[in-house]
Amino acid sequence: MTTLIYCFDTPASTQNWHAIDDGVMGGLSVSRLRFDSAGHAVFEGDVSFENNGGFASVRASRLELGCADTVGYVLTVRGDGHTYKLNLRTDSGFDGVNYQSAFTPALGVWCRTILPLASFEPSFRGRKVKEAPPLHAEMVSQVGLMISDKQAGGFRLMVKNIEAVSSLTFAS
Repeated sequence: MTTLIYCFDTPASTQNWHAIDDGVMGGLSVSRLRFDSAGHAVFEGDVSFENNGGFASVRASRLELGCADTVGYVLTVRGDGHTYKLNLRTDSGFDGVNYQSAFTPALGVWCRTILPLASFEPSFRGRKVKEAPPLHAEMVSQVGLMISDKQAGGFRLMVKNIEAVSSLTFAS
């Protein structure tokens, strides 16, 4: 079974998303999530290493982003050769532990990217958190997209939707 979390098929679908870039630490990276009239969202911007920068991200809050049966998340995306992360948070705060799963979507073609729950690693400000509790999908309340890991320059990830899945066989 799949549960559609975000479908980026209307201009309103991207209005709840906000950039949280390395400017929070003095960096100069910039990003945004915008609607494309072709019926999808575009996560785009520029990652800069100046002033100790190096990441760009967007985030949205939503009350329910999974349930006890959720075993993973599926994104329908079109890549540009970069590696991205899906970030999940289990609290409503601005700063705290992110559960992250990296993915490198196919270059220039739409694909479904499957991220099993077990692939999400806890991180705080770019560092792994060994003592963090395991990720429970029923507690996920915020979702985001990120580019980091020494990937300077322009980027552009197209996103049609994000789904929670209760069986990875449904995701194929």
